[in-house]
Amino acid sequence: MKQIAQSLFPVGELEKPQVRKIAEDLGLVTAKKKDSTGICFIGERKFRDFLGRYLPAQPGKIITVDGDEIGEHQGLMYHTLGQRKGLGIGGTKDGSEDPWYVVDKDVENNVLIVAQGHEHPRLMSVGLIAQQLHWVDREPFTGTLRCTVKTRYRQTDIPCTINALNDDRIEVIFDEPVAAVTPGQSAVFYSGEVCLGGGIIEQRLPLTV
Repeated sequence: MKQIAQSLFPVGELEKPQVRKIAEDLGLVTAKKKDSTGICFIGERKFRDFLGRYLPAQPGKIITVDGDEIGEHQGLMYHTLGQRKGLGIGGTKDGSEDPWYVVDKDVENNVLIVAQGHEHPRLMSVGLIAQQLHWVDREPFTGTLRCTVKTRYRQTDIPCTINALNDDRIEVIFDEPVAAVTPGQSAVFYSGEVCLGGGIIEQRLPLTV
C-alpha cells in the first residue's frame, strides 16, 4: 500500500500504558492527561451546551411510529438515529415497557419519531449509499466488492457487498439488517484488519418504508 509505506508509527508496537510510562519518565505533562472519548475540540463542555451556543433550540413534538404524540423535544439537533438516553419519555399506558429509540427525524415539520425496542423494523437498514469516497489501497473501482463495514465507533464488522454506482458513490448491501445507520456519519470498509477506505453515508436503505 503506497500511502502506508510512506508513514511512520513510532509507538505503533506499544500499548497505551507503556507510552504513558515513557512520557512520565521524560517528564511530559501528557503522561497524566485523561483519556479522551468525546469530541476533542469541545473539551470539557457538554455537547448540548456547545450546540446551543451556535444553533437556536426549536422545541417540537415527539411522536411514535403510529402517529401518537407522547412528548416534546428541545431541538432535533440534540438527537441522533438510534438514540435511547435523554428522550424524557417512559412507557405508555397499556403499552410495552421497552425503551424508546429515535428512528427518524422529520426536519420539515420539526418532529422526532420514536419506536420501542432496539431492533424495531423502522430502526433497521438493509444497506446504505455512500459518497465522498477515499480508498487507501486502490483507485475507484467498478463492479462489486465483498468486504466488511463499520457505520459507528466500536461496532462489530458487518459483512457486506459494495456495488459501484460511479467514481464517487457506492451502494452497500449488508448481509443482515443493521440498526441506526445514520446519514452524515462515516462508513469505513475493511478486509480483515486492513482498512480499505471509507466515505460519508448519504442515505440509508431502510428495511421498511
